Amino acid sequence: MNLSEKILNAGVVGAGGAGFPTHIKANSEVEIVLANGAECEPLLHKDYEIMVNRPKEIVEGMKLMMQSTKARKGFFGIKAKNVTAAEAIEPYLEGSPIEMSLLGDFYPSGDEYELVYHATERLMPPHGIPLDVGCVVNNVESFYNVYNAANDIPVTEKFVCIAGMVKNPSTFFAPIGTSYKDLIEHAGGTTIDEYAIFVSGILMGSLTFDDTDVVTKTTAGLIILPRDHYLVKRQERPMNDMNRIGKSACDQCSYCTEFCPRYLLGYDVQPHKVMRTLVFTTSGKELWNEYADLCCSCGLCSLYACPEDLYPREACDQSKDEMRKAGKRYEQPHPVKVHPIKEGRRVPLKLLLKRIDLFQYDSKTPFTEESPKPGKVKVMLQQHIGKPAKAKVKLNQEISKGDLIGEIEEGQMGSNIHSPISGIVTHVSDEYVRINAF
Repeated sequence: MNLSEKILNAGVVGAGGAGFPTHIKANSEVEIVLANGAECEPLLHKDYEIMVNRPKEIVEGMKLMMQSTKARKGFFGIKAKNVTAAEAIEPYLEGSPIEMSLLGDFYPSGDEYELVYHATERLMPPHGIPLDVGCVVNNVESFYNVYNAANDIPVTEKFVCIAGMVKNPSTFFAPIGTSYKDLIEHAGGTTIDEYAIFVSGILMGSLTFDDTDVVTKTTAGLIILPRDHYLVKRQERPMNDMNRIGKSACDQCSYCTEFCPRYLLGYDVQPHKVMRTLVFTTSGKELWNEYADLCCSCGLCSLYACPEDLYPREACDQSKDEMRKAGKRYEQPHPVKVHPIKEGRRVPLKLLLKRIDLFQYDSKTPFTEESPKPGKVKVMLQQHIGKPAKAKVKLNQEISKGDLIGEIEEGQMGSNIHSPISGIVTHVSDEYVRINAF
């Protein structure tokens, strides 16, 4: 059995993003493999902790991926400030064709477009993927899971970071399907009564108040903030209100565009023009929608660049959705060319933390070996890009940790799902499987 088949069987998907099935990447042929250990979301430190505590497994997983893809070169992307993590990784790179690619402490240095350009000076085509320029990119936790897959260990746990207003900010492995409530309790509980939960990041994550939601293969962690925090109130605002305020207050200063990371890389993303869609509601709107189509939704325009505290990222998201529904795609008319002032417009993470009132919540989240032991788990059958897995278990069936409970159909894009605990199946549907622990 080759590596791609082992990865498919083990259910490995991208651990740092949308959950792209890793076996597809392992089955490609490229020149360069890149490890993404940049981790630029404020307050989250799970990639740092896994690099410090599982360096051998990560590098071995990367080497296996290079062999599978016939890559001749590897780059390990890591922030220069993370000296301890770099020192943990470096000994395992000796004698290999992998070299460090040290990144600045900027947002969003972990964006794969940024990482590929920084390491290789290659620019992906508009709407492109790393494969278009001979590269494969994986999060460092994904490489850890690749190493395990090669040893026939399926993905049953997620490495998560719990930060913000909890008693013991920390990082640990948690069984997939564990509730947010159990994660928070494992971190000592909250230090406040009224709180909100940001899942997998402030800028590119989501906001919830439901602590019964559960961990998936793509959950980076939880950030607990006060219920009345500026960011919570801002995100709770109805979309109609965001649009109404933008329509009346946007003065077309273009700061949102001037700080846009994709625009600075040479892609035709212009949020200030997209804001015009809020005014041209009956004619001309389609023209301005086009300038959102290459947006990566990093959130920098809304949460850092805009002096009026408006919502250009949200306007871009709406425009992209409208274009998808209309079956349209913007074709950039000129070649991708890096803006000459790109380096001068980088946004240091510390400034971003201050701008969005998070500096006081930033703290270390040390790794702890002990994992939560939930009494029950709710395992979603779609935790990845593609089709959901089909349940392979029955009600009241006894299963062991690691057993296959969801399988992707042959020929479909997706990922297998395995039981994160030993127990009894108490619910089976097309959406999820619930298991009560013995």
